[in-house]
Amino acid sequence: MFNWNDLVFFLELARQSRLAPAARRLKVDHTTVSRRIAELEKDLSIKLFDRKPDGFVLTEQGHRLFTIAERIEVEANGIPHAFGAEQTAATGRVRVATMEGIGAFYLGERFAELAEREPGIIVELVTERHLINLSKREADLFISFVQPVGQRLVVRKLGSFRLALFASAEYLARRGLPKSRDELPAHTFVDYVEDLVAIQPVHWLLDVLEPSSVSLRSSSMHAQQNAVAAGAGIGLLPLFSAKMNPRLVPVLAEEVKVYRDVYLSVHEDLEFMGRIRSVVRHLTNVFSRDKAFFNEF
Repeated sequence: MFNWNDLVFFLELARQSRLAPAARRLKVDHTTVSRRIAELEKDLSIKLFDRKPDGFVLTEQGHRLFTIAERIEVEANGIPHAFGAEQTAATGRVRVATMEGIGAFYLGERFAELAEREPGIIVELVTERHLINLSKREADLFISFVQPVGQRLVVRKLGSFRLALFASAEYLARRGLPKSRDELPAHTFVDYVEDLVAIQPVHWLLDVLEPSSVSLRSSSMHAQQNAVAAGAGIGLLPLFSAKMNPRLVPVLAEEVKVYRDVYLSVHEDLEFMGRIRSVVRHLTNVFSRDKAFFNEF
């Protein structure tokens, strides 16, 4: 006979992909998780997971059950509120995927603020170079520089940020400060590895020029910024990161201005979960509060 309680074990394994982390979250032995999943598959006469080298992956039937189970979870969590019970603090894990630069230079600190205010929420900040598929539950929330497209996605614009050209004082002393945009082609740049750019708007230097002289290419924005600060050349960097490094000197700040929008997306099945709403609210507030930090020197 189908046991509703098995859905708790199913949801956690689907989110964690491995037995041991799921067991730790549920405070049980990993063999208990395995046994409850086996019982659920037997009761429903379907296969829910394929076991791969990197963990448990939902089958097509598993994805169908995941959608249903999460709706049940949302409804169950809303019962106390529906009957006027005092709302408890949001708890649980929220996986947020984003690009490396904004994750390392901005979001890490802002999620520390959330942790102090809502200690029951555990944010897992994952940085990727490619677009995240929320429909396949690769993350709960996705912060990106392009507007994602997909079925049943709720997408909102959080704000925008400015990028500007920077170099080190050492580089400018050696090569001279460009006086106009026309002088830029004579300089050396730090840029992305072209064939590793998974999201084209991230290759933002192309908004200014296609450099003929490049001293270093990296798939990491963090590495690019460090290279620019060390004198490797000129780089186009977000203000939210470059302003934090005193070794970086703005170049043609009034003439070269590049902007990117920031979007937050969530699958509609998760939108009204308490922990998701808390993180979305926090992100909306800090991006609004930090508008000047993103766009002004």
